[in-house]
Amino acid sequence: MTARRSRPRTVIGLLLTAVMLFPVYWMVNVSLTPQRDMRKSPPDLLPLHPTFEGYRAVLDDQLPYLGTSLLIGLGTVALTLVLAAPAGFALAKLRPPGGGVLGLALLIAQMIPGIVMAMGFYGVFLDLGLLNSWWGLIIADSTIAVPFGVMIFTAFMSGLPGELLAAARVDGAGTWRTFRSVVLPVSRNAVVTVSLFSFLWAWSDFVFASTLDGGGEMRPITLGIYQYIGNNNQEWNAIMATAVVASVPAAVLLVLAQRYVAAGVTAGAVKD
Repeated sequence: MTARRSRPRTVIGLLLTAVMLFPVYWMVNVSLTPQRDMRKSPPDLLPLHPTFEGYRAVLDDQLPYLGTSLLIGLGTVALTLVLAAPAGFALAKLRPPGGGVLGLALLIAQMIPGIVMAMGFYGVFLDLGLLNSWWGLIIADSTIAVPFGVMIFTAFMSGLPGELLAAARVDGAGTWRTFRSVVLPVSRNAVVTVSLFSFLWAWSDFVFASTLDGGGEMRPITLGIYQYIGNNNQEWNAIMATAVVASVPAAVLLVLAQRYVAAGVTAGAVKD
């Protein structure tokens, strides 16, 4: 009886998944479609005569942008972990005065629209000479990732047993040594979760990139796609191939890290 009831739900789930993934499929289909077949009516549901001209154009034109996005993404991950992990440990276990107010401030910070923050950063970066620089984008992207990371680390580390920290203190470990050698290694799920979301935010950022790095030489892939649409607005196979290539790193990371992300996001709900 239960199996019969679950079948309609499974069918509905598959249909909804197909609807949500259809734009992705169509993006891949168009990227393989020759330019001469682009305006066929009705369009082919499958690339009957696939071509990789669009992907060759991407590799010729977009590799520098991909490298810049990779640099910004990894830099954002590193800066976020350096700031968020100790802050989460302090809020979860050291309980400093004003910790509740800080947690509320971090929550409010995530509600500020990105365009508002981008305009504020523009004025500050203009004075500091950080416009059109990859390290400026790392700082800007980290302002979104750090509040999220602090909340994830705080929730996860709050669930760690106090006996674990007490045993480290008995062995003579100080606060920093306890955090570095005991707490951080067992917080792998939280580290992977924060790293993944930080990288994805930096990789897909367009607002900060277009505002703070619109004219620089090292532009991320989001600006590369935007410029490519403007320069090649008729070459849709190349445009879609660029989108496919830009989506691959994010998709691979999500598949590899989904188990850790599920555990990290639900951290703090159940104590071991």
